[in-house]
Amino acid sequence: MCGIVACIIKDEASTVLLECVRRLEYRGYDSVGIATLSEDLYIKKGEGKIDEVQEKIVLTDIPGNMGIAQVRWATHGLPTGKNAHPHTDCQKRIAVVHNGIIENYKEIKNSLIDEGHIFVSDTDTEVIPHLIEKYMDMGNGLEVATRMTTKDIKGSYAIAAISADEPDKIIGVRKESPLIVGVGEKEFFIASDVPAVLDHTNKIIYLNDNEMVILTADGVIVKDDEGKVLEKEIETIEWTSDMAKKGGYKHFMLKEIHEQPEVVKNTLMEYSEIEKVVQNFSDFKRVCFVACGTSYHASLVGKYLFETLLGIPTDVILSSEFIFSEPSLDSDTLVIFISQSGETADTLKALKVANKKSETLVIVNVLGSTATREANHVIYSRAGPEIGVAATKTYVSQLVCIYLLVIALSDDKKLLEEIKKVPDRMKSAIEDEEHIIEIAKKYKDATDFFFIGRGFSYPTALEGSLKLKEITYIHGEGYAAGELKHGPLALIDDDVPVLAVVPPGQSHDKTLGNIEEVKARGASVIAVGSSEDTVLRSEAHDFIGFEADITEMISPIPYVVPLQLLSYHISVERGIDPDKPKNLAKCVTVE
Repeated sequence: MCGIVACIIKDEASTVLLECVRRLEYRGYDSVGIATLSEDLYIKKGEGKIDEVQEKIVLTDIPGNMGIAQVRWATHGLPTGKNAHPHTDCQKRIAVVHNGIIENYKEIKNSLIDEGHIFVSDTDTEVIPHLIEKYMDMGNGLEVATRMTTKDIKGSYAIAAISADEPDKIIGVRKESPLIVGVGEKEFFIASDVPAVLDHTNKIIYLNDNEMVILTADGVIVKDDEGKVLEKEIETIEWTSDMAKKGGYKHFMLKEIHEQPEVVKNTLMEYSEIEKVVQNFSDFKRVCFVACGTSYHASLVGKYLFETLLGIPTDVILSSEFIFSEPSLDSDTLVIFISQSGETADTLKALKVANKKSETLVIVNVLGSTATREANHVIYSRAGPEIGVAATKTYVSQLVCIYLLVIALSDDKKLLEEIKKVPDRMKSAIEDEEHIIEIAKKYKDATDFFFIGRGFSYPTALEGSLKLKEITYIHGEGYAAGELKHGPLALIDDDVPVLAVVPPGQSHDKTLGNIEEVKARGASVIAVGSSEDTVLRSEAHDFIGFEADITEMISPIPYVVPLQLLSYHISVERGIDPDKPKNLAKCVTVE
C-alpha cells in the first residue's frame, strides 16, 4: 500500500525522484524518503506528507544520478521517521524501498539478529536489506543476493534495491505487488504505477510475478527468478502527463468528477471490443461478480442488469469473502472481477481461485495490470489515471462496461441508445454544482447521514454513503429503502439528513412512501430525481433534478454525480483534503 520509484538519469536524481513519488502520493502519505548513489550512499527521509517533509529537511539536496524513493502507507510499524523507507543494512551500504508485506519477517529478523545483524525500525521491510547484505557478504553480487533474498521471504512485494558497492545498477523485483519499468531516452525508471514516470516516458514494460529488472545507464534487462533473460514487450501508454495532474482544479477528486462525461464517451467506444469478448464466452448459467469497495457497488448494479435483462442468476461477493464461495463454483459459472487497479490483493487471490473452476472476466482500468494477465477475458474501462483516493470516474466507467457487457449479451440496442445520452445528463448535474455547494454548506455539520434507494437506486445509495464516509468522516449508511422499517428507522430523528435516490420508474412510489416515513420522524430529506417530478420536489427539503428521460435502469450512472459532488463539497467545507482521506490508500495491495 505504498508507492516506490527508482531511476537512473543524466542529471541529479533526487529532484526527479521527488517529482515522481509525488505522483504516487495517492498510494500513501505517512512518510517519504529518498536514497541516491554518488561516491557513497545518501539517504534522507521523514514522517509526514511529501510537502511537509520537503519543507523540514529538503529531500532534494543529495547528490547522484541514480536512486530510489518511497511514499509510505504504514502496515508494520507506526508512521514515524525511523520506519520511513528507504531501509539499510548494518553497514549502510545497501538501501531498499518496498511495497507489500513480508509475512515471515519476524522469523527472518530473529534469525538475522542471532547472526549479529542490528535492526533500527519496526518494519517488515528492514529484513530485506539485511538479507541482501548477508548474501553479498558471501561473495554474491547485488543481483544474485537480491534473488536469493526473494527465495527466503514470503508474502507480497515490489522491491527496488541499490548498493554502494555496485553504484552502476538498480535492482527491481515483484511478487503480487505492482511494478512497472519506464524506458526513456538514456534514462530508465522503476515505479509502482505509470503516472509516476509519465513526465519522462510513456514507454512501459510490465513485470510479472517473480520477474527481476536490472537498470543500468546502458538500458534495461528483465530476468526470471532463475536468472534467465526474458524478452519483454515495451508498451506505449496513451495517457499524457497532464492527465495525471490537477489541470487547474483545487483537488484531483473534483477534476475527476468533472471528467466523467468524457470518460463515459471513451468507455462507450469499447463496445465493439466487448462484443468480441462476448463471442469468446463459453455457455454459462450463472454469473458471480467479485469486487471490493466502490467496485462492489458497481457489481450490485450488474446483478440487477443480468437478472432483469438476461434472467441469469447472479451473485455479488466481496473479494475478501470469496474463498468461502469456492465450493459453489463450476464450469457453468462466469466469474466477473471488477478492479480499478487490477492489483487489489483480495481480488487477485480470488481470481486465482476462480480460474481453477470457472471462466473468468476482469473489468479493469489499468492496462497490463496483473489481473489482465490472470483472467480468461479482459474489458478495459478507459477512465484514465485516477489520483483521488475516493473512486469517482473509475466507478462510472465500470458501470458503463457492465451495461455494455449486458447489451452485447442481450443485443438490446435501445438500451445502448439510452446510455449514449448519459454524458450530457452528467454535464447537467455538474452545471448544477453551485446548488449542490449550498446543500453541502447546509449539512456539513451533520454527524450521521442516511442514503436510501430501491432497485437500481440501492447501489447508488450505497456508493453515496461510502463517498461521504471516505472523505468527510461523517457516519453514513446506505439502505434499501424498504429495509427502513426493519430496524434503521429507530435511528432517524431531526438531526439525521436522509438522501433519497428516486428516479422515475417502478420503485418511485414506494420510495416516496419511505420519504414520508423519515419526514414523520423529523429527518431533513435531500431528493435526487426527475426535474419534472413535482411531487418529489414538494416532499423534499432540498432537491436535485435530472432530465425525465433518464430511466430507473440507466440512473445509476448519472445519478451518482451529485452524490459525489455533495460529499466532495462537504469535505471541503469541513476543512478536509478529499484527495487524501485519513487511513485510506488508493490501491489495496495487501490483504
